[in-house]
Amino acid sequence: MAIEDPLKDIVALCKRRGFVFPGSEIYGGLSNTFDYGPYGSELLRNLKNRWWKAFVSERADVVGLDSGILLHPRVWEASGHVSSFNDPMIDCKNCRARYRADQYLEDQLGIETSNLDLDGIKKKLLENPDLKCPSCGAKDFTEPRQFNLMFETKMGATAGSDLTVYLRPETAQGIFINFRNVVDTCRVRVPFGIAQIGKSFRNEIIARQFVFRTREFEQMEMEYFCAPGTQKEWFEHWVDFCKSWLEGLGIQSENLRVRSHDPEELAFYSEGTVDLEYNFPFGWGELWGIASRTSYDLGKHMEFSGKKLEYQDPETKEKYVPFVVEPALGLNRLFLAVLCDAYEVEDAGTKEQRVLLKLHPSLAPVKAGIFPLVKKDGLPEIAEKLYKDLAKHWPVDYDTSGNIGKRYYRQDELGTPFCITVDYDSKDDQKATVRERDSKNQERVSLDQMVNYIRDRLDD
Repeated sequence: MAIEDPLKDIVALCKRRGFVFPGSEIYGGLSNTFDYGPYGSELLRNLKNRWWKAFVSERADVVGLDSGILLHPRVWEASGHVSSFNDPMIDCKNCRARYRADQYLEDQLGIETSNLDLDGIKKKLLENPDLKCPSCGAKDFTEPRQFNLMFETKMGATAGSDLTVYLRPETAQGIFINFRNVVDTCRVRVPFGIAQIGKSFRNEIIARQFVFRTREFEQMEMEYFCAPGTQKEWFEHWVDFCKSWLEGLGIQSENLRVRSHDPEELAFYSEGTVDLEYNFPFGWGELWGIASRTSYDLGKHMEFSGKKLEYQDPETKEKYVPFVVEPALGLNRLFLAVLCDAYEVEDAGTKEQRVLLKLHPSLAPVKAGIFPLVKKDGLPEIAEKLYKDLAKHWPVDYDTSGNIGKRYYRQDELGTPFCITVDYDSKDDQKATVRERDSKNQERVSLDQMVNYIRDRLDD
């Protein structure tokens, strides 16, 4: 990857400024694992809060859930994950490097592989015998075979009594198996949704592109239950709602597109699926999948559990298995998209070069940086009091290291919308200089009005 590639620059910024660290770094790292640093964890939290507010708190027709990571193994038999949650895999016989076969063909031949089954992949490999291993250059591969993506573990304290369970590959099934509990305890009426945020795990053959595709990831997912026959209008509603929400985060419209799945891409139970895609530095990639799943999932859990998961309309007394529309968003992909969209270099290659993240103020991990001009003459005391006042409301930084220009530079790279400098005039007029990130405009604001000043601009 070239030095000037924007993703490489973003990866470097994430490490340098405490957004994302390589996993287990002091032990040499663990492939495709990442730890979110102080500022990355704040950005993740802000994204989750924005999503929860829009999809749960502000809606009377959606409730929240936090289901377990470990579920009964029969859940995954019912959902089809045990038998069919697979990717095609090939190995290089020379160096033993492992590749996801369909993605390998896409990368090497530049072809679309979504319509190829395992036999179709075998045929393509046979038709192109000169394909080389990207790692060692050999031309000797194993035949493609299916590889199940679920992580297995054992549950049980004594030998011989353990039970094979799985780390959940998606949060959706925890919602489906709690459908009856929610209906019985929360007095919800169809149409309604159940939403949750949580970790999922997939043993990807090739995990790549920084945090875009990882084996451990976080989902923000909702299952919206509706009466059969109304699913099309709710599907369209959620596609529009989700796209508008992304734009409300400040993501540029030209970097978003709606892609409908071709018939050959659809799961057999799906009436339709749309991907909201973002134009990452490496190309368009799925950010949000919105699927019309019919009544398949509830029906399969009824079959495997023997429990009734029907809904009875309280007015008509009609019983039916609701249809489902599912908007499923990858939090880590959203994190990367937000950073890519906000990343900007001004006056590149000059002495005035400035790297900044033009994050929406509500997403910025730090809302304000507070700087005393010097470390003496009573200025730190004024700045520290201001810091304590603002810290009651938002995450803020207090910085005395380096000149003011360097302190601005650090906060620009964090996406901090406001920098506040306490100078000698502050002792007389009880004001400080507030510098706005994007425009670099400055104005004097009274110290006792600073909370209101920041709040008004964050609310905008």
